[in-house]
Amino acid sequence: MNIAVIGYGTAGQAAAILLSRDGHRVEVFERAHELGPVGAGFLLQPTGLQVLWELGVLDQALAHGRVVRRLYGETPCGRAVMDMRYAQLGTDMFGLGMQRGALFTLLAQAWPDVEQVHRGTRIIGVDDDTRHLQDDEGRWHGPFDLIVAADGAGSSLRQHTRGVRQNVPYPWGALWCLVPQGDWNWPDELRQRYVAARKMIGLLPVGTRPGDDTPRLSFFWSLPVCDFDRWQKSGLQPWLDEIATLWPQAHRRLEDIADTACLARASYRDATMHRWHRDRLVLVGDAAHAMSPQLGQGVNMALMDAMALRDALRAQTQVDAALVQYQWQRQKHVSIYQFWSRWLTPLFQSERDVIATMRDIGFLPLGRLPGGRGHMLRVLSGTQHGFFGSLKLKPEFLKALSAFNAL
Repeated sequence: MNIAVIGYGTAGQAAAILLSRDGHRVEVFERAHELGPVGAGFLLQPTGLQVLWELGVLDQALAHGRVVRRLYGETPCGRAVMDMRYAQLGTDMFGLGMQRGALFTLLAQAWPDVEQVHRGTRIIGVDDDTRHLQDDEGRWHGPFDLIVAADGAGSSLRQHTRGVRQNVPYPWGALWCLVPQGDWNWPDELRQRYVAARKMIGLLPVGTRPGDDTPRLSFFWSLPVCDFDRWQKSGLQPWLDEIATLWPQAHRRLEDIADTACLARASYRDATMHRWHRDRLVLVGDAAHAMSPQLGQGVNMALMDAMALRDALRAQTQVDAALVQYQWQRQKHVSIYQFWSRWLTPLFQSERDVIATMRDIGFLPLGRLPGGRGHMLRVLSGTQHGFFGSLKLKPEFLKALSAFNAL
């Protein structure tokens, strides 16, 4: 088939690789003039790592990323709020902290046609026949046998499915940057510190990237979107002083931050769909299911979407049947994460102090209960499927993880 992919983020990159390898002719349209990653770092779960294994880039990802074995959150006084360890899910299980630049480069290297991406081409619409695309200069592209919209949480193509249930911005966002890891005391843990739900500081080890051998941490600071400009106008020093009070070790990691411009802003959306496709148009990644970052599943979901779409097109002879299969398979998995992301967000990003107090008291004990612990760990690893099911990882992939752990 002749396939158009809109957007060259993780979902678009993975879709381009997988569909091209199956013999389809893939054209990618990217609005940026220069190809590159957007964002600091992320945590890949075993489900996402399995897709990288199938793409043939797992070894390179492991070489650049940083193995994460524990997720720990506490209050400034040292009271534990969250403590989850991958070993409780399986002895060979772990997450992988990565810089977005590292994954972007590995996926770009895996697709031989990357130089043919239509750069600086912003697609704004789809014709009623869902076979033609229009860019912001009025030019039409096509016809295509399939249009894969991977244009992110702010997707301009989502509406063309005529299946949008909800599409609203979250009031809270984050500031982020990459900092040298240095002598950080927790090189295999995601560490977070909370002040009620009003403030959250996080540091995630994300390893290196091609061309830069300095191990780094991804730093983030939770902030209401409406306060971004106020924070910038207040200047850097009062904010750094506050971090020094709340978390001295984190403050030392920021010694090279000289200006507010060194930190990027991130905002999020909550988008749910009745339908992920219409005729020859289909959504993947955040375009299909944008959610808050509380569960850290965005990159994992994008990779899994691309793989599921490839598998559905292999299994069905008709495009419409393949897209039905793709949505059925992925929506069953994604829905539980959208549910928990929506309900957990006020516990960590809001001004609801009473709810935050309840979190501090009850979250850790719930995670120690046999039923609660198993559910939390499956949600963490991306293997929860519905409220009661679980996704099975492939035995060959688990052997690859075991071999890596044995090194």
